[in-house]
Amino acid sequence: MALTPSSDVLVLVLGVVLAALYLFRDQIFSSSPKPKSATSLPAKEANGHGNPRDFVAKMKAGKKRLVIFYGSQTGTAEEYAIRIAKEAKSKFGLASLVCDPEEYDFENLDEIPEDCAAIFVMATYGEGEPTDNAVQLMQNLSDDSFEFSKGEHKLNGLKYVVFGLGNKTYEHYNVIARQVDEHLTKMGATRIGERGEGDDDKSMEEDYLEWKDGMWDAFARVMDVEEGQGGDSADFAVSEIQDSLPPEKVYHGELSARALNRSKGIHDAKNPYAAPITVSRELFQNTQNRNCVHVEFGIEGSGITYQHGDHVGVWPSNPDVEVERLLCALGLSEKRNTVIGIESLDPALAKVPFPVPTTYATVLRHYIDISAVAGRQILGVLAKFAPNPGAEAYLRELNTRKEEYHAVVTEGCLKVGEVLQLASGNDVNVFPTTQNTTAWNIPFDIIVSSIPRLQPRPKLNPNSIHVTCVVLKYDSAGSRIPPRPIFGIGPAAALFPSYAIEGPRGPVHVRRSTFRLPTNPKSPIIMIGPGTGVAPFRGFVQERVALARRSIEKNGPDALNDWGNIYLYYGCRRSTEDYLYKEEWPEYVRELQSKFTLRAAFSREPPYKPDGGKIYVQDLIWEDRTQIADAILNGKGYIYICGDAKSMSKSVEETLARILGEAKGGSMEVEGAAEVKLLKERSRLMLDVWS
Repeated sequence: MALTPSSDVLVLVLGVVLAALYLFRDQIFSSSPKPKSATSLPAKEANGHGNPRDFVAKMKAGKKRLVIFYGSQTGTAEEYAIRIAKEAKSKFGLASLVCDPEEYDFENLDEIPEDCAAIFVMATYGEGEPTDNAVQLMQNLSDDSFEFSKGEHKLNGLKYVVFGLGNKTYEHYNVIARQVDEHLTKMGATRIGERGEGDDDKSMEEDYLEWKDGMWDAFARVMDVEEGQGGDSADFAVSEIQDSLPPEKVYHGELSARALNRSKGIHDAKNPYAAPITVSRELFQNTQNRNCVHVEFGIEGSGITYQHGDHVGVWPSNPDVEVERLLCALGLSEKRNTVIGIESLDPALAKVPFPVPTTYATVLRHYIDISAVAGRQILGVLAKFAPNPGAEAYLRELNTRKEEYHAVVTEGCLKVGEVLQLASGNDVNVFPTTQNTTAWNIPFDIIVSSIPRLQPRPKLNPNSIHVTCVVLKYDSAGSRIPPRPIFGIGPAAALFPSYAIEGPRGPVHVRRSTFRLPTNPKSPIIMIGPGTGVAPFRGFVQERVALARRSIEKNGPDALNDWGNIYLYYGCRRSTEDYLYKEEWPEYVRELQSKFTLRAAFSREPPYKPDGGKIYVQDLIWEDRTQIADAILNGKGYIYICGDAKSMSKSVEETLARILGEAKGGSMEVEGAAEVKLLKERSRLMLDVWS
């Protein structure tokens, strides 16, 4: 039967209605329509497990009773955090979540279950500052207005452990760990055991070993666990790759896939730039006993920017003799170039510390620190793999007897390979070969998990970074091991290192610093930097030279008339021996039109003090006390100190306090100390010192 036009319309309307009902069926037939602003979450996200920044959810999902946060700048605190996690597993069978605090949120710190605990392994950086990755954590703990998940700034019921890493030669020794302890206690948390404090100036390792036993005893009581519930288990599985891989797929010192593939990206501590060494030269005039080198790293085209005062991390490599020594001691000399893969057996606890696939020789040369003095704890681990009972007994004695370890290993500056040779009766003073070195049957995964990873050794020239470094060289002490010369590692020791990556290169990254010149050139500047402490001030002066050139070009020859004076106090032994950049300073004086003054103290050449004593930078500062006080108090000048923290920095600060105290009509101890403190608080007295 034929349809009429009216029938066509009816069918069309009916089709549209049915289609609309189908398309909007949920909205029409839902009994409880949701507000338009509501967003439905996948079930996994709704219950919290989908948030990658929720550490409590991860603890519960992984049945982990410990969460360990580390504040680390160079990787040392992270290593100790992992060690604590491993010991908790081996002693008590407890699993841990090891966390980089910048990867997590802390609103739910008050939700850690009662049968769990938090451990904080915190390094103090610079002038009492938290490490970069712990800044947010410290802000959350210290801010009384910060609310945890229960709406309060309280952590009642939280059990915690604190171990700090610091250096006693610095004014703010372990202040971050102490602040964490103070904040947590204030919020109602309960500390387990004593707060641990490691001193890098003496022995961080020994401080840790002395602290941990008492801490674990207290931990067992509070957490109601018994030792012996865990057991030894491997962290990694190492496999030799039989199938040949193309060379471009194997890591030979590169630290990231981007470096291996030569792809562009941000260069940082996790992805340093393999910078070509464009210039390297000796700086000392007399090199019979000491060396100091000037190295320039090319950064053109890398995307790296560098400002005066920034810190440059240079990644070192181990010397040939130590690589060869350990290859022989491990029985891997013939397998040095064998390609290996490494897999973590517990990724939450132990991540593979370097990229793979790689080779045995590459691991020993570029990735782990085999040139450090062997730690006492690792010797106990290696003893069970000794080639004979005598060697095993020797290592166990070093491991258990602190005095013996100190006399033999510490004073003898013995590295892991040398200790293995010594235990086997080998001669450590000859170049190691398979003929003169006894092989130990140590699984390579033990080496990877027991030896720390190598860490970086802390704009007139826009396309290069200049580094000034003294070559570490000294004689070992003690009577048990004959004295011998000890050298550092990396670019400083080799002067011009050869990397398997591509000719002479140095993996580098830049860390931003607050050690900066004032933006206004009218502010006076006082710089104190003896020895290699002068390096950043060379950059400061060069920065002012570049600014002066632009100012004179724009405003004429009188452009520098209202600039503040620039004072540099430098010190070394002799003007003919170790005067760094001696030929450059007169040129800077000329370009800055006498606004720049350099005063140099030569401690081992005349003139001496009236009593025959040596003259140091603090003595020159005291001689210039009138102009120093005027520059600081009236000119609102800035003071910078760079170099040795043990004696120079403290002596300079005391001299400044004396000058300012007298200028204020008071004493060094009261008015002077108060003025120095005020200068630091206002960032007009800045230090970049080391021990």
